[in-house]
Amino acid sequence: MPQSDAQSGVIPVPQAIHKYFELSLYLLVLMGFGALASTGGLGLPAILLTGIALALRGYLLAERRRIVISERWTAPLTIAYFVFYGVDYFLLSRSFLTATVHLVLFAVVVRSFSLRRDRDHTMLAILAFLMVLASAVLTVDSVFLIFFAGFMLTAVATFILMEMQRSGRAARFQARHSSDAHEHRHLAFSLARVTPVLVVMILAGATAVFFLMPRVSAGYLGGYSFGTDFSTGFGDRVQLGRIGQIQQSNSVVMHIQIDGDPHGRYALHWRGVALTNFNGREWSSAPEQSRLLQDGYGGFPVAPQAAPGKSTHLIHYRVLMEPIGTNVFFLAPWARRVSGAYRSVNTDAGGALFDLDGERAVSLYEADSDISTPSPEQLRAAGDYLPRFAPIYLQVPLALDPRIPQLAAQASGSASNSYDKAVAIEQYLKTYYGYTLQLPSAPVADPLANFLFERKQGHCEYFASSMAVMLRTLRIPSRVVNGFTSDEFNDVTGNYVVRARNAHAWVEAYFPNYGWVTFDPTPGGTNGSPEGWGRVMLYLDAASSFWREWVVSYDSSHQSILGRTVLSGTRSSFERVRMWARLRYARMLNWARRNQRGAEQAPGRWFGGVALLILLLLGLGNAGRIARMIRTRRLSAHPERSPDQAAAMWYERMARFLARRGTQKSANQTAQEFVRVIPDERLRKRVSRFTDAYESARFGNSADDAVQLPELYDDVEAAAKK
Repeated sequence: MPQSDAQSGVIPVPQAIHKYFELSLYLLVLMGFGALASTGGLGLPAILLTGIALALRGYLLAERRRIVISERWTAPLTIAYFVFYGVDYFLLSRSFLTATVHLVLFAVVVRSFSLRRDRDHTMLAILAFLMVLASAVLTVDSVFLIFFAGFMLTAVATFILMEMQRSGRAARFQARHSSDAHEHRHLAFSLARVTPVLVVMILAGATAVFFLMPRVSAGYLGGYSFGTDFSTGFGDRVQLGRIGQIQQSNSVVMHIQIDGDPHGRYALHWRGVALTNFNGREWSSAPEQSRLLQDGYGGFPVAPQAAPGKSTHLIHYRVLMEPIGTNVFFLAPWARRVSGAYRSVNTDAGGALFDLDGERAVSLYEADSDISTPSPEQLRAAGDYLPRFAPIYLQVPLALDPRIPQLAAQASGSASNSYDKAVAIEQYLKTYYGYTLQLPSAPVADPLANFLFERKQGHCEYFASSMAVMLRTLRIPSRVVNGFTSDEFNDVTGNYVVRARNAHAWVEAYFPNYGWVTFDPTPGGTNGSPEGWGRVMLYLDAASSFWREWVVSYDSSHQSILGRTVLSGTRSSFERVRMWARLRYARMLNWARRNQRGAEQAPGRWFGGVALLILLLLGLGNAGRIARMIRTRRLSAHPERSPDQAAAMWYERMARFLARRGTQKSANQTAQEFVRVIPDERLRKRVSRFTDAYESARFGNSADDAVQLPELYDDVEAAAKK
């Protein structure tokens, strides 16, 4: 009596398909959850609870155990969560998107432990896709690409196995299987080979469609951002401490590429907003704005905020912004022109530029700036003349601590002009005060007085605010500017990497005939380009920058750039090929002339070489036929090495032989049907035995039957000849 599959150690293929299908579906859900968790949009409780549930599911799969939630509990749990969904939306997360994501996670966990029917598996796959879709909305980071590639890989494998399982159940006849205990591993290896090929083909086709389809400029649909609210630090009202909160994050804010700067030689301030009024706790600026007129080249010329004299130092740069929730263009002082796919740009009295195009957020733009500055000698000779707008830049809080004007006079010492006074106060703050991101543990009545006379340490806002107020007590017009500095340069991409921790506040003081001049009283060093292991991050940043610009922000302008680059590259490649062909043609002519002379001098050796070349060409032309002959001889000598291939070869040989003898097998006949139509009973019995061995070797991978095929073929041949 034959052993059962379990006793013989054989795992039936249908059971193996189901096992691999459940594993692949689990990995599909895991990739979706990983993509969602990497966005930073999930809270710690959601990540922990879902992660623990999925880890338990993976453990049960590894141990081949099942925990299935009863159907009588599934419905009450779902109803209870819909009630919680309302609580989550109105009281906890207060966000439709976040509450809906939590609902999807709950459905994933419940469905993972209640898989009974095919529709349950299909629903779980759909929920995994919804997690990836939510991830695409919540992030623009290149980490999403890694998880998406993994999701694609597991999705293709999952749906292949799903179709194999469905087809196997629907089949009226079950295929016979061999006694090979590792047959199910062959299935796994075949799937592992086919799946990446299909994924590469899908991604190649999708990439071609993505880059070649006509594009329409539009903002990224994921307008949802999580984490620090950048807009509070770059609006028309900014409380002291907001920039310090932004500096707590290390996330990338923007990449800047300056033309002709491959080594990162600039250390610039990137202006955001200029703030005029200070009430002791909050800076603000007038909300009035004016619209910039667009020139005929798609750019917006900017009126200069500074008058640096005759010298100019213009730079052109490109800025790639991350979606940080602000409509401010960050520009080097002093901007002369900004351009991009924007229809409306406004400016205010402080020289800040704002995007008013509601259909496109600030993402990619180019600008020209004049970064030249007057010399100290010019500023010392500027004089003390105050323009008509000066009074608004001289206002101080009504309840200003009287010690602050005294400190300003003490710090400026014996300086006789406005510039030397400003430099003296700048150096005084840098020298006698320390830098820290630690904010006061409790609100204080007078933040500036607390900073200057008690704590004597703080972050850039306190330094800039103190200097601006001290300058105003000395009748020097001043204002505070919020923006970013750039001290990290990626020499892989040639970009400055600006992070949230580079958010900064500094001071601009006004000098007659020269305009606004930058002063930075905050102490601190520069980071520069990372070295050693830190350079690995440069390559990750380069990949992230490419993903952000050429995938997330890809539009018609990028398509035009890509088209021009491809066209230029094609032309240069064609020229290189043409020059290469011309050079090879000249060398071939020289070779022919040399061989002609050689053939005339030694005709026998030349004829032998030609004959050898002809034989070589004949061999190459018949390489396929020769390979088949070698393969046929190998299978004939050792059929046990590849039973299925040997069986196919011998059956094809038997069918050709019988066809020559007048017994033709039609294409629509199975092997057993062909046996039944053979009229000669003696031949039919021999062909029947041959067919049984053929099917066992071909479909059952039986080596013993494959070895018998040559002998059985001889029997068929002998019976047909009689």
